[in-house]
This record gives sequence, C-alpha cells and structure tokens, in this order.
Amino acid sequence: MKGSYVLVIKNKNNQTIHIGKLGKIFFKKGFYVYVGSALNGLEQRINRHLRENKKTHWHIDYLISKTEVVDVFFRQSKIKDECKIADNFKQKLKFIPNFGCSDCKCVSHLFYGSYEDITSCSRSSNLALHTNF
Repeated sequence: MKGSYVLVIKNKNNQTIHIGKLGKIFFKKGFYVYVGSALNGLEQRINRHLRENKKTHWHIDYLISKTEVVDVFFRQSKIKDECKIADNFKQKLKFIPNFGCSDCKCVSHLFYGSYEDITSCSRSSNLALHTNF
C-alpha cells in the first residue's frame, strides 16, 4: 500500500525536546499532528513510527519517543501528496517551523492545535482513521 498518513500525537506535559539537527524545541502540552508519506510501504512506515525500539532517523522519531501517538489517519495514493495535506493543516493550526520538511518547500509537517481541529482537518483531507494499531 502506498500513500500519506498523519500521526495524532498527545504531549502530556510542557517539555523541551532535542530534535536532531533542529536542536532543542519547546513543545506545549496538547495535541500535535505530523504529516508524512510512504510510497514504498505505508503500513510498514506507520508500524515503524509506532514501535518503541528504533533508531532515531527522522525529526518525528525524536518527538514520539517522548510523547504518545493516539490516532493515525491515512489515505492511499500513488502520488506524494503530503505537502498538500500539510498545507490544509497550516490553514487552521499553528506550525512548528522546519519540522519534518527538509526534503520539500513546506514551512512544516508538524502542527499544533485542538484534537477536534486536527481530526476535522484530517477528514477534510480525505484521510481515514487507521483502526488497526
């Protein structure tokens, strides 16, 4: 399966986390959403993010090692459309600059907002809730 996904992440406490080359970033208590894609194994990519024991490779690996993934949404697609999805989130949510977007021109692929706004944006991006994790 190929496509895009979003991880809905709950940060239970205000905390500063070292995010690879981005350095230390302060994360408020609350909900975040990360937008990604996998054109060679969507389910494997999602499962990798959900595993506890893994090497930190991407910005998101650093964040989810200190937080909790509470939902996963996805959309099957043969094209890389994570930037279009990220732009949809940017319209309604605050963003964390340069997070997860070193291979594109987006301002970010990580956003902060209410759980309701995150799920609303996910649905308006035609993403389905992944229920098997």
